[in-house]
Amino acid sequence: MNRIILVGRLTKDPEQRMIEDKNKLMAKFTLAVDRGFKNAEGEREADFIPIVLWGKRAEVAMEFLQKGSLISICGRLNCRSYEDSQGIRRYVSEVIGESFQFIDNIKTENTAV
Repeated sequence: MNRIILVGRLTKDPEQRMIEDKNKLMAKFTLAVDRGFKNAEGEREADFIPIVLWGKRAEVAMEFLQKGSLISICGRLNCRSYEDSQGIRRYVSEVIGESFQFIDNIKTENTAV
């Protein structure tokens, strides 16, 4: 079973990309997830998890999510590799979001949706 549930805040606005060969919209962002405890210096730490959404989920994210939005997200861990422009093999781990829920909405009434 490959299932991940995270709660955190977006570190910046989602970025969108149209994947031409698949004819699908993709949204990508990083979620800051609090570790829930303080380090030896008494400071809170967070993990920064890359999130990818496809299709309708990507459309909703682009319309309603922004830097600082607090969400919960369910998905699966995706590990892949690719060769960069210099021929170096790169490895990526990211969460493919299957559903997400708004925990708060930092947009004000005056903000157009």
